[in-house]
Amino acid sequence: MAMIPINLQTGEVQKQQDNVIVGIDLGTTNSLVAVLTDKGPMVVEGDQKDALVPSMIHFEKEGKIRVGWSAKEKVLTDPTRTIFSVKRLMGKSYKDIAGFKDLYSYKVIEEDTDELVKIQIDDKFYSPTELSSMILKELKKRVERHLGQTISKAVITVPAYFNDNQRQATRDAGKLAGLDVLRIINEPTAASLAYGLNKDTSKAQKIAVFDLGGGTFDISILNIENGIFEVLSTNGDTFLGGDDFDRTIMNYWAEIHKLGETPYFQSDIGKQDLRLAAENAKRALTTNESYSVMLANFKLEINQDSFQRISEALVNRTINACQRAINDAQLNPDQIDHVVLVGGSTRMPIIKTAVSKLFGKPANDMLDPDEVVAIGAAIQASVLAGQNKDLLLLDITPLSLGIETVGGLMDVIIPRNTTIPTKAGRQYTTSIDGQKNLKISVYQGERDLVEDNRKLGEFVLKGIPPMPAGLPKIEIQFLINADGILQVKAKELRSNVETQIQINSQYGISEEEMGKMLIESMKNAEQDMAKRVLLEAVNEAKNVLLSSRKFVKQHAELFSVQEVETMNQLADKLELTITSQDKDLINKEVQELNQYAAPLAHKAMDATIQHALKGKKI
Repeated sequence: MAMIPINLQTGEVQKQQDNVIVGIDLGTTNSLVAVLTDKGPMVVEGDQKDALVPSMIHFEKEGKIRVGWSAKEKVLTDPTRTIFSVKRLMGKSYKDIAGFKDLYSYKVIEEDTDELVKIQIDDKFYSPTELSSMILKELKKRVERHLGQTISKAVITVPAYFNDNQRQATRDAGKLAGLDVLRIINEPTAASLAYGLNKDTSKAQKIAVFDLGGGTFDISILNIENGIFEVLSTNGDTFLGGDDFDRTIMNYWAEIHKLGETPYFQSDIGKQDLRLAAENAKRALTTNESYSVMLANFKLEINQDSFQRISEALVNRTINACQRAINDAQLNPDQIDHVVLVGGSTRMPIIKTAVSKLFGKPANDMLDPDEVVAIGAAIQASVLAGQNKDLLLLDITPLSLGIETVGGLMDVIIPRNTTIPTKAGRQYTTSIDGQKNLKISVYQGERDLVEDNRKLGEFVLKGIPPMPAGLPKIEIQFLINADGILQVKAKELRSNVETQIQINSQYGISEEEMGKMLIESMKNAEQDMAKRVLLEAVNEAKNVLLSSRKFVKQHAELFSVQEVETMNQLADKLELTITSQDKDLINKEVQELNQYAAPLAHKAMDATIQHALKGKKI
């Protein structure tokens, strides 16, 4: 299946040799962009000869947006308007981050729902996808200045533990930044490419890639044979990284000096000041025996022994994950040929020692652990651009495949450029009480609304047992065989009712038509995203409104007249706002209604529990 190089400004198909594809490591703490040069792959530096771009965004009150180093400068002086670690929020719902919301100095909207998180700055609401696109735009500008030409194609890496939602959010961020994301590849695979571990074709090799970054941890066991990468097992934690080691130092100092009782360290600025001091301490202990600093009239000190003791639990979490990955791969540690360290946090001596002890061999850290993933992404990009023939490039899907969801949105199930054969699925539910039938419409394309994409077919899942809206669990599964034939299955998991359709016309589209669809998706990415977030806000508002009306009706006797009246007023206000076409205003009204309803929901729950326990002994 041919890749189509397109100049997005002229709309003309380019010659293959002019098709520059960059590799991007979109990191939790720092991000990098790399390209292939005559001397090999290299990370592109900025004006100050810095390879890293801090993954931070700062919103000035006047409206200007800072990204990278200029944003990092504001994390102390204006922490509530400075966004960091946004990668941890990619594809996450409110419930996913419930236990971590206190880690952020900025406002992550609190709701006990499965909706994707939003970040509030003044009266505007941003998704992690939009924020990540700002970082990608900064990387795009950097490499365009370096090369002196427009860049429109990229390979972006993600942790091996990223799920479908997180990978799709990363693709969407790339599109919003003006990049056609040709591949999403796992960071461990990129690291193996960077170390050239695929070049020894005399025998199969078992590789362990230990990747500890700022906010995510992965351990992957790979088998590389004849240039083909096979993932034998993965394990890890999307909420474990260098930030957590910083936090152990913060807690250590806070406990010793009772910093929690100090007004300065209770403030947002004080908390960020302490966080940066802890980060500096961790970095210093990489090469020094001890570290000390004066902060707000407190002398904060820590040495290697203390750091090792307080970090033992975190180190053990990484080692336990490694042991699980080795067991899942049905191997012993001595069967691993190479151990590769990735991520800035692997510079810590306590990590190197623990990893080497587990695998019984020195860990490979010859390449800069911050740069190795971006370098690997650039090597993968060179394969896609036809510059590297040493790696096997398998057949791929030419355009994204998905279904229509509420509001006419395209929900991608198999993204463009996915290697085939492949299988992917997602779970959905009904939006109407007692719904018995569900129409499933299958589309192909890159736009956010199905009306702008190509319809491949539709079918109806019949005989769903009548249940309240939201209760049925309907799994939609896409399967593409090696011949590119798509089969779509739908199954209601509670009743096992199922049906399916086979679509043979996936390739019934010319390269010219495909090229036009790709150009349109890139040109309209910003407008499409605006339509999508508005429709998502409207859908969420309608769900909240329906739930609120039901809630008041069912529990009215538990509340005062004033409480019922206020709930109804807020609901009426939200119902009116839904027609405003202003997604920020809709989100604001949803937040107000949820905040007012939260204590009433607790009151109703307490009453229900008391009624259930009445007359019983505990």
